[in-house]
Amino acid sequence: MNVIKPGQTIGILGGGQLGRMMATAAKHMGYRIAVLDPTEDCPTAQVADIHIQGAYDDMEAAEKLGACSDVVTYEFENVDADVSRFFESQGKLPQGSLSLAVSQNREREKGFAEAADIPVPRYRIVTTYEEVKDALAAIGYPAVMKTISGGYDGKGQFLLRDEQDLRDTESGMTEGRYIVERWLNIDKEVSQVFTRDQHGNLSFFPIAENVHKDQVLFTTTVPASLEEEGEEEIRKYTEVLAEELGVVGTFAVEWFVSEGDVYFNEMAPRPHNSGHYTIEACNVSQFEQHIRAITGLPLLTIHSFPAAKMINVLGRHRDPLYQSLDREEVHLHDYGKKEARSHRKMGHVTIIGSSLDDVAKKEPAWMRDW
Repeated sequence: MNVIKPGQTIGILGGGQLGRMMATAAKHMGYRIAVLDPTEDCPTAQVADIHIQGAYDDMEAAEKLGACSDVVTYEFENVDADVSRFFESQGKLPQGSLSLAVSQNREREKGFAEAADIPVPRYRIVTTYEEVKDALAAIGYPAVMKTISGGYDGKGQFLLRDEQDLRDTESGMTEGRYIVERWLNIDKEVSQVFTRDQHGNLSFFPIAENVHKDQVLFTTTVPASLEEEGEEEIRKYTEVLAEELGVVGTFAVEWFVSEGDVYFNEMAPRPHNSGHYTIEACNVSQFEQHIRAITGLPLLTIHSFPAAKMINVLGRHRDPLYQSLDREEVHLHDYGKKEARSHRKMGHVTIIGSSLDDVAKKEPAWMRDW
């Protein structure tokens, strides 16, 4: 295995906030950073040494990134298949292309979990409105319909609560494949962020409990309120997925807990929004562990504070957040995005405490208007 040493260059596909936090961790360790992204002054470019401005499927731009990088990683899963295979053929993509191919497609993702004997909510794959009706007749209401690929933060999704919602989907459907999935009576949603190195060693961060509002992640809290059996089950299933996929780097798997049972929801083959708390709450962040894994360095043993909460900052929160910084006990991360749209993730804050009650006492006032 080739170890990439400090002073060499890490290439990042994607210039958003995850790439920015990867780059910041890598710069602290002494690496140089190159990023491929179409947007001028994107969040990662602001902290990178080299910005190659080009589309994600631009092979000429990809070749430029490969020429100046000793290893390449990605900050989001919608990486062009030809581009990922190009870097894999060069031996510069330790993460490989399998986890990308699986996580880019919800049908493959669910099928992969089922093949590994991991519980998933009942689902059907559909292409027409008639097939949606047949799926609901089998699965029942409520259900959720999602595009097979693409979509995030609730985009490309339809909540089906009754026949009126069903009728509304007919005009909203476009050509392509969709997944119709049973809507569980969910007690909680949790995520397991972990890192796997190139030798197959795994390090697990504390399981986090997530709360969403308007289908966007609102808060992530650790520790999650889980029974010991639930934690053991999640770790066991996560390890199975990691081994089957041959994961290298930091990875996240999201789980539903319903009436005591655990169900696979989805996975992300890179650092995750629900792992941001690790920057302040752990001795090593999800981003540093990721850099260590892809460069061939050993993973660090993880230690964490007793409790923490991460809150996403959307465009409409930016001003009240800045006004409250002098009196709120929060760690601020601003992503450097110029346009502050109402529902756009502009940053996050993290609160650290000796207990969940201690954290709750420190929560900023603007959270109530999230």
